[in-house]
Amino acid sequence: MSNYPFVPAVHKGRSPSFIWWDGAFTAEEIEKIKEHAQTLETNTARIHNHEGPPPEEIRKTKVSWINNTPEASWIYDRLASVLRELNAQYYNFDLYGFCEDMQFTVYDETDSHYAWHIDMGDNSKAPRKLSMVLQLSDPSEYEGGELQVRTKAEPETVNKQKGLIAVFPSYTLHRVTPVTKGVRCSLVVWV
Repeated sequence: MSNYPFVPAVHKGRSPSFIWWDGAFTAEEIEKIKEHAQTLETNTARIHNHEGPPPEEIRKTKVSWINNTPEASWIYDRLASVLRELNAQYYNFDLYGFCEDMQFTVYDETDSHYAWHIDMGDNSKAPRKLSMVLQLSDPSEYEGGELQVRTKAEPETVNKQKGLIAVFPSYTLHRVTPVTKGVRCSLVVWV
């Protein structure tokens, strides 16, 4: 059990393409997540079933992997609590838990981005059913870098608010538009 109390939602809701939760992490906790991630090995992001770095027209980001260790278990616990409630209220998927480590993603170069894709992952571990994205950067820290989700003709842009968690089925088409200035950090996890 985590030593960190669960923070009730400031606000949660649904758009046609995704659901969201705001207020699960305090500003201090978000900084603690970023500080922990910065102690980890950083690599050029890859894409599933592709040898080597992906072509830059598809993905240009850096990632670190946050394992479910005693130092990070509180993050997993908090996200699991949010996910249990959102899944019960909106999706009712049959979920078994996190299928992979959390991905700390950094868009820190001009034109860092991730083109339209779905989160298929490596199904030999477990199929990804829901994707969660926790916004770790304040929108004043960067330009561009919009998370967009597409389930109809026009994509919907997720609010860039620091601390906002967006959740959507992993088969949903989504992207992060190019960052034109500054640094965008997020935490991504699949269930």
